Amino acid sequence: MSNIVLKVKEPKSYKPKFLSIVIILSIILLCISIVASLALGSRVVQLEELIAGLFQLDMSSYGVSVVQERIPRTIFSLFCGAALGVSGALMQAVTRNPIADPSILGVNTGAALFVVGGIAFFNISTASQFITLAIIGAMITAIFVYGIGSMGRAGATPLKLVLAGAATSAALSSLITAIMLPRSYVMDQFRFWQVGSVGAGTWSSVTTFLPILIIGIILAIVSASALNALALGDEVATGQGVRTGYLRMIAAFSGVILCGAATALAGPIAFVGLLSTHLIRLILGPDLRYLIPLSAISGAIILTIADVTGRLIGGTGEVEAGVVTAFIGAPILILLATRMKVRSL
Repeated sequence: MSNIVLKVKEPKSYKPKFLSIVIILSIILLCISIVASLALGSRVVQLEELIAGLFQLDMSSYGVSVVQERIPRTIFSLFCGAALGVSGALMQAVTRNPIADPSILGVNTGAALFVVGGIAFFNISTASQFITLAIIGAMITAIFVYGIGSMGRAGATPLKLVLAGAATSAALSSLITAIMLPRSYVMDQFRFWQVGSVGAGTWSSVTTFLPILIIGIILAIVSASALNALALGDEVATGQGVRTGYLRMIAAFSGVILCGAATALAGPIAFVGLLSTHLIRLILGPDLRYLIPLSAISGAIILTIADVTGRLIGGTGEVEAGVVTAFIGAPILILLATRMKVRSL
Protein backbone atom coordinates (compact mmCIF):
# COMPACT_ATOMS: atom_id res chain seq x y z
CA MET A 1 0.00 0.00 0.00
CA SER A 2 2.97 2.31 0.49
CA ASN A 3 3.38 2.58 -3.29
CA ILE A 4 -0.06 4.09 -3.85
CA VAL A 5 1.02 7.61 -2.93
CA LEU A 6 4.34 9.39 -3.11
CA LYS A 7 3.37 12.95 -2.28
CA VAL A 8 -0.26 13.89 -1.91
CA LYS A 9 -1.40 17.34 -0.92
CA GLU A 10 -3.83 16.87 1.96
CA PRO A 11 -7.11 18.80 2.11
CA LYS A 12 -7.41 21.64 4.55
CA SER A 13 -7.70 20.31 8.10
CA TYR A 14 -10.76 20.89 10.22
CA LYS A 15 -10.55 22.69 13.52
CA PRO A 16 -9.71 20.06 16.14
CA LYS A 17 -12.45 21.31 18.46
CA PHE A 18 -15.19 20.97 15.83
CA LEU A 19 -13.95 17.55 14.74
CA SER A 20 -13.83 16.40 18.35
CA ILE A 21 -17.43 17.52 18.89
CA VAL A 22 -18.59 15.59 15.82
CA ILE A 23 -16.76 12.45 16.94
CA ILE A 24 -18.11 12.68 20.49
CA LEU A 25 -21.69 13.22 19.25
CA SER A 26 -21.31 10.27 16.86
CA ILE A 27 -20.15 8.01 19.67
CA ILE A 28 -23.03 9.18 21.90
CA LEU A 29 -25.56 8.45 19.13
CA LEU A 30 -23.93 5.07 18.57
CA CYS A 31 -24.30 4.21 22.26
CA ILE A 32 -27.95 5.35 22.22
CA SER A 33 -28.68 3.15 19.20
CA ILE A 34 -27.04 0.17 20.94
CA VAL A 35 -29.12 0.66 24.10
CA ALA A 36 -32.29 1.10 22.00
CA SER A 37 -31.56 -2.10 20.08
CA LEU A 38 -31.08 -4.07 23.29
CA ALA A 39 -34.03 -2.57 25.16
CA LEU A 40 -36.77 -1.97 22.58
CA GLY A 41 -38.92 -4.33 20.59
CA SER A 42 -42.05 -6.43 21.06
CA ARG A 43 -40.82 -6.83 24.65
CA VAL A 44 -39.52 -3.59 26.22
CA VAL A 45 -36.70 -4.33 28.66
CA GLN A 46 -36.33 -2.41 31.90
CA LEU A 47 -33.03 -0.78 32.89
CA GLU A 48 -32.25 -3.31 35.62
CA GLU A 49 -32.96 -6.18 33.21
CA LEU A 50 -30.71 -4.57 30.60
CA ILE A 51 -27.83 -4.28 33.05
CA ALA A 52 -28.39 -7.82 34.32
CA GLY A 53 -28.46 -9.13 30.74
CA LEU A 54 -25.24 -7.37 29.77
CA PHE A 55 -23.38 -8.72 32.80
CA GLN A 56 -25.26 -12.04 33.03
CA LEU A 57 -26.36 -11.36 36.61
CA ASP A 58 -29.74 -13.14 36.61
CA MET A 59 -30.28 -15.60 33.76
CA SER A 60 -33.59 -16.82 35.21
CA SER A 61 -35.40 -13.57 34.27
CA TYR A 62 -37.25 -13.47 30.94
CA GLY A 63 -36.16 -9.86 30.33
CA VAL A 64 -32.53 -10.85 30.83
CA SER A 65 -32.86 -13.69 28.33
CA VAL A 66 -34.37 -11.23 25.84
CA VAL A 67 -31.33 -8.98 26.21
CA GLN A 68 -29.02 -11.97 25.72
CA GLU A 69 -30.85 -12.85 22.50
CA ARG A 70 -30.59 -9.28 21.21
CA ILE A 71 -26.85 -8.83 21.82
CA PRO A 72 -25.60 -10.74 18.73
CA ARG A 73 -28.33 -9.16 16.60
CA THR A 74 -27.23 -5.69 17.72
CA ILE A 75 -23.55 -6.38 17.06
CA PHE A 76 -24.40 -7.88 13.68
CA SER A 77 -26.47 -4.81 12.81
CA LEU A 78 -23.58 -2.51 13.75
CA PHE A 79 -21.15 -4.53 11.62
CA CYS A 80 -23.43 -4.57 8.57
CA GLY A 81 -24.19 -0.86 8.86
CA ALA A 82 -20.50 0.00 9.19
CA ALA A 83 -19.61 -2.17 6.19
CA LEU A 84 -22.30 -0.61 4.00
CA GLY A 85 -21.37 2.91 5.12
CA VAL A 86 -17.70 2.45 4.21
CA SER A 87 -18.63 0.68 0.98
CA GLY A 88 -20.82 3.61 -0.05
CA ALA A 89 -18.06 6.13 0.70
CA LEU A 90 -15.54 4.13 -1.33
CA MET A 91 -17.84 3.68 -4.31
CA GLN A 92 -18.62 7.38 -4.37
CA ALA A 93 -14.91 8.19 -4.22
CA VAL A 94 -13.80 5.68 -6.87
CA THR A 95 -16.54 6.60 -9.35
CA ARG A 96 -16.60 10.30 -8.35
CA ASN A 97 -20.35 9.89 -8.29
CA PRO A 98 -22.19 11.65 -5.42
CA ILE A 99 -25.15 9.26 -5.54
CA ALA A 100 -23.21 5.99 -5.86
CA ASP A 101 -24.28 3.24 -3.49
CA PRO A 102 -23.96 -0.57 -3.59
CA SER A 103 -27.71 -0.86 -4.19
CA ILE A 104 -27.85 1.85 -6.86
CA LEU A 105 -24.89 0.44 -8.81
CA GLY A 106 -26.34 -3.07 -8.74
CA VAL A 107 -23.58 -4.59 -6.61
CA ASN A 108 -26.04 -5.80 -3.97
CA THR A 109 -28.15 -7.50 -6.62
CA GLY A 110 -25.11 -9.23 -8.15
CA ALA A 111 -24.17 -10.61 -4.75
CA ALA A 112 -27.76 -11.75 -4.17
CA LEU A 113 -27.88 -13.52 -7.55
CA PHE A 114 -24.80 -15.61 -6.77
CA VAL A 115 -26.11 -16.54 -3.31
CA VAL A 116 -29.50 -17.59 -4.67
CA GLY A 117 -27.79 -19.50 -7.49
CA GLY A 118 -25.54 -21.24 -4.99
CA ILE A 119 -28.52 -22.37 -2.93
CA ALA A 120 -30.50 -23.53 -5.96
CA PHE A 121 -27.73 -25.34 -7.84
CA PHE A 122 -25.01 -26.18 -5.28
CA ASN A 123 -27.01 -26.52 -2.03
CA ILE A 124 -24.77 -24.11 -0.10
CA SER A 125 -25.73 -23.64 3.53
CA THR A 126 -22.84 -22.14 5.55
CA ALA A 127 -22.07 -18.48 6.16
CA SER A 128 -18.60 -18.79 4.63
CA GLN A 129 -20.10 -20.22 1.42
CA PHE A 130 -22.65 -17.41 1.30
CA ILE A 131 -19.92 -14.79 1.74
CA THR A 132 -17.60 -16.33 -0.86
CA LEU A 133 -20.28 -16.46 -3.54
CA ALA A 134 -21.63 -13.02 -2.63
CA ILE A 135 -18.20 -11.40 -2.94
CA ILE A 136 -17.60 -13.09 -6.30
CA GLY A 137 -20.99 -11.91 -7.53
CA ALA A 138 -20.42 -8.38 -6.25
CA MET A 139 -17.01 -8.17 -7.93
CA ILE A 140 -18.24 -9.42 -11.29
CA THR A 141 -21.19 -7.02 -11.18
CA ALA A 142 -19.01 -4.05 -10.19
CA ILE A 143 -16.59 -4.74 -13.06
CA PHE A 144 -19.45 -5.19 -15.51
CA VAL A 145 -21.24 -1.97 -14.47
CA TYR A 146 -18.02 0.04 -14.58
CA GLY A 147 -17.18 -1.40 -17.99
CA ILE A 148 -20.59 -0.53 -19.41
CA GLY A 149 -20.50 2.92 -17.83
CA SER A 150 -17.03 3.58 -19.27
CA MET A 151 -18.10 3.10 -22.88
CA GLY A 152 -18.13 6.15 -25.13
CA ARG A 153 -16.02 9.27 -25.37
CA ALA A 154 -16.79 10.75 -21.96
CA GLY A 155 -15.80 7.59 -20.09
CA ALA A 156 -17.36 6.58 -16.77
CA THR A 157 -19.53 9.61 -16.02
CA PRO A 158 -21.74 9.59 -12.90
CA LEU A 159 -24.96 9.51 -14.92
CA LYS A 160 -23.79 6.64 -17.14
CA LEU A 161 -22.71 4.60 -14.10
CA VAL A 162 -26.08 5.09 -12.41
CA LEU A 163 -27.97 4.12 -15.56
CA ALA A 164 -25.73 1.08 -16.10
CA GLY A 165 -26.19 0.07 -12.47
CA ALA A 166 -29.98 0.45 -12.62
CA ALA A 167 -30.23 -1.55 -15.85
CA THR A 168 -27.92 -4.28 -14.53
CA SER A 169 -29.82 -4.47 -11.24
CA ALA A 170 -33.14 -4.86 -13.07
CA ALA A 171 -31.74 -7.63 -15.29
CA LEU A 172 -30.19 -9.50 -12.37
CA SER A 173 -33.38 -9.19 -10.32
CA SER A 174 -35.23 -10.89 -13.18
CA LEU A 175 -32.67 -13.71 -13.16
CA ILE A 176 -33.11 -14.13 -9.39
CA THR A 177 -36.87 -14.40 -9.86
CA ALA A 178 -36.42 -16.90 -12.69
CA ILE A 179 -34.23 -19.09 -10.47
CA MET A 180 -36.52 -18.92 -7.45
CA LEU A 181 -39.99 -19.32 -8.96
CA PRO A 182 -39.73 -23.00 -9.95
CA ARG A 183 -37.91 -23.86 -6.72
CA SER A 184 -40.23 -23.34 -3.77
CA TYR A 185 -37.62 -24.32 -1.20
CA VAL A 186 -35.34 -21.50 -2.35
CA MET A 187 -38.19 -19.01 -2.32
CA ASP A 188 -39.31 -20.04 1.17
CA GLN A 189 -35.80 -19.84 2.53
CA PHE A 190 -34.93 -16.45 1.09
CA ARG A 191 -38.11 -14.47 0.58
CA PHE A 192 -37.37 -12.49 3.77
CA TRP A 193 -33.62 -12.42 3.12
CA GLN A 194 -34.20 -10.63 -0.19
CA VAL A 195 -35.89 -7.77 1.64
CA GLY A 196 -32.85 -7.31 3.87
CA SER A 197 -32.90 -8.00 7.60
CA VAL A 198 -30.48 -8.28 10.51
CA GLY A 199 -32.90 -10.43 12.47
CA ALA A 200 -30.94 -13.59 11.72
CA GLY A 201 -27.77 -12.19 13.27
CA THR A 202 -26.04 -14.78 15.47
CA TRP A 203 -22.64 -15.12 17.11
CA SER A 204 -21.64 -17.35 14.19
CA SER A 205 -22.44 -14.66 11.62
CA VAL A 206 -20.70 -12.03 13.75
CA THR A 207 -17.46 -14.01 14.00
CA THR A 208 -17.58 -14.87 10.29
CA PHE A 209 -18.12 -11.24 9.31
CA LEU A 210 -15.55 -9.66 11.65
CA PRO A 211 -12.31 -10.49 9.74
CA ILE A 212 -13.75 -9.19 6.46
CA LEU A 213 -14.95 -6.01 8.15
CA ILE A 214 -11.51 -5.37 9.65
CA ILE A 215 -9.67 -5.99 6.37
CA GLY A 216 -12.08 -3.83 4.36
CA ILE A 217 -11.98 -0.88 6.75
CA ILE A 218 -8.18 -0.99 7.08
CA LEU A 219 -7.76 -0.94 3.28
CA ALA A 220 -10.25 1.92 3.05
CA ILE A 221 -8.52 4.05 5.70
CA VAL A 222 -5.06 3.43 4.22
CA SER A 223 -6.37 4.53 0.79
CA ALA A 224 -8.16 7.65 2.08
CA SER A 225 -5.43 10.22 1.42
CA ALA A 226 -4.84 8.98 -2.11
CA LEU A 227 -8.58 9.00 -2.79
CA ASN A 228 -8.62 12.67 -1.80
CA ALA A 229 -6.16 13.32 -4.62
CA LEU A 230 -8.21 11.21 -7.02
CA ALA A 231 -11.19 13.50 -6.40
CA LEU A 232 -9.19 16.27 -8.13
CA GLY A 233 -8.98 14.22 -11.34
CA ASP A 234 -6.73 11.47 -12.67
CA GLU A 235 -4.18 13.86 -14.16
CA VAL A 236 -3.79 15.85 -10.95
CA ALA A 237 -3.64 12.68 -8.87
CA THR A 238 -0.98 11.18 -11.14
CA GLY A 239 1.02 14.39 -10.88
CA GLN A 240 0.92 14.06 -7.09
CA GLY A 241 2.33 10.55 -7.26
CA VAL A 242 -0.86 8.49 -7.06
CA ARG A 243 -1.00 5.23 -9.00
CA THR A 244 -4.64 5.72 -9.99
CA GLY A 245 -5.26 2.28 -11.48
CA TYR A 246 -3.81 0.46 -8.47
CA LEU A 247 -5.67 2.78 -6.11
CA ARG A 248 -9.02 2.19 -7.79
CA MET A 249 -8.45 -1.56 -7.67
CA ILE A 250 -7.66 -1.54 -3.93
CA ALA A 251 -10.51 0.82 -3.00
CA ALA A 252 -13.02 -1.01 -5.20
CA PHE A 253 -11.92 -4.37 -3.76
CA SER A 254 -12.43 -3.05 -0.24
CA GLY A 255 -15.89 -1.69 -1.05
CA VAL A 256 -16.97 -4.85 -2.83
CA ILE A 257 -15.92 -7.30 -0.11
CA LEU A 258 -17.64 -5.19 2.55
CA CYS A 259 -20.84 -4.94 0.51
CA GLY A 260 -20.71 -8.60 -0.55
CA ALA A 261 -20.24 -9.93 2.98
CA ALA A 262 -23.04 -7.76 4.37
CA THR A 263 -25.37 -8.80 1.55
CA ALA A 264 -24.56 -12.49 2.00
CA LEU A 265 -25.49 -12.49 5.67
CA ALA A 266 -28.20 -9.81 5.91
CA GLY A 267 -29.65 -9.59 2.41
CA PRO A 268 -29.52 -6.68 -0.03
CA ILE A 269 -30.14 -3.74 2.32
CA ALA A 270 -30.34 -0.53 0.28
CA PHE A 271 -29.41 3.12 0.78
CA VAL A 272 -27.37 2.79 4.00
CA GLY A 273 -24.15 3.75 2.19
CA LEU A 274 -25.85 6.68 0.46
CA LEU A 275 -27.46 8.05 3.62
CA SER A 276 -24.47 7.68 5.94
CA THR A 277 -21.92 9.14 3.54
CA HIS A 278 -24.05 12.14 2.56
CA LEU A 279 -24.81 12.87 6.20
CA ILE A 280 -21.13 12.99 7.16
CA ARG A 281 -20.17 14.90 3.99
CA LEU A 282 -22.81 17.50 4.83
CA ILE A 283 -21.22 18.02 8.25
CA LEU A 284 -17.49 17.61 7.60
CA GLY A 285 -17.04 17.98 3.85
CA PRO A 286 -15.42 15.57 1.38
CA ASP A 287 -12.15 14.73 3.16
CA LEU A 288 -12.07 10.92 3.09
CA ARG A 289 -9.67 10.69 6.02
CA TYR A 290 -12.65 11.63 8.20
CA LEU A 291 -15.47 10.61 5.86
CA ILE A 292 -14.60 6.89 5.81
CA PRO A 293 -14.38 6.17 9.57
CA LEU A 294 -17.34 8.40 10.41
CA SER A 295 -19.39 6.84 7.59
CA ALA A 296 -18.76 3.51 9.33
CA ILE A 297 -20.17 4.92 12.57
CA SER A 298 -23.13 6.66 10.91
CA GLY A 299 -23.91 3.56 8.84
CA ALA A 300 -23.95 1.46 12.00
CA ILE A 301 -26.27 3.96 13.67
CA ILE A 302 -28.64 4.19 10.69
CA LEU A 303 -29.04 0.44 10.23
CA THR A 304 -29.42 -0.24 13.95
CA ILE A 305 -32.07 2.48 14.36
CA ALA A 306 -33.82 1.16 11.22
CA ASP A 307 -33.90 -2.30 12.81
CA VAL A 308 -35.31 -0.90 16.06
CA THR A 309 -37.91 1.13 14.13
CA GLY A 310 -39.00 -1.98 12.24
CA ARG A 311 -39.46 -3.85 15.50
CA LEU A 312 -41.52 -1.05 17.05
CA ILE A 313 -43.87 -0.41 14.12
CA GLY A 314 -44.31 -4.11 13.43
CA GLY A 315 -46.25 -4.78 16.61
CA THR A 316 -45.97 -8.43 17.61
CA GLY A 317 -43.99 -9.08 14.41
CA GLU A 318 -41.46 -6.79 12.79
CA VAL A 319 -40.77 -4.86 9.61
CA GLU A 320 -37.39 -5.78 8.12
CA ALA A 321 -34.66 -3.16 8.33
CA GLY A 322 -34.29 -3.19 4.54
CA VAL A 323 -37.87 -1.97 4.17
CA VAL A 324 -37.26 0.89 6.61
CA THR A 325 -34.02 2.03 4.94
CA ALA A 326 -35.66 1.87 1.50
CA PHE A 327 -38.64 3.87 2.74
CA ILE A 328 -36.29 6.59 4.02
CA GLY A 329 -33.59 6.37 1.37
CA ALA A 330 -35.71 6.38 -1.80
CA PRO A 331 -37.16 9.89 -1.24
CA ILE A 332 -33.70 11.20 -0.34
CA LEU A 333 -32.26 9.73 -3.55
CA ILE A 334 -35.03 11.40 -5.56
CA LEU A 335 -34.34 14.68 -3.77
CA LEU A 336 -30.62 14.44 -4.52
CA ALA A 337 -31.27 13.59 -8.15
CA THR A 338 -33.69 16.47 -8.68
CA ARG A 339 -32.04 19.25 -6.66
CA MET A 340 -28.41 18.77 -7.64
CA LYS A 341 -26.57 18.04 -10.82
CA VAL A 342 -25.29 14.49 -11.09
CA ARG A 343 -21.67 15.50 -11.28
CA SER A 344 -18.30 14.22 -10.20
CA LEU A 345 -17.20 14.72 -6.63
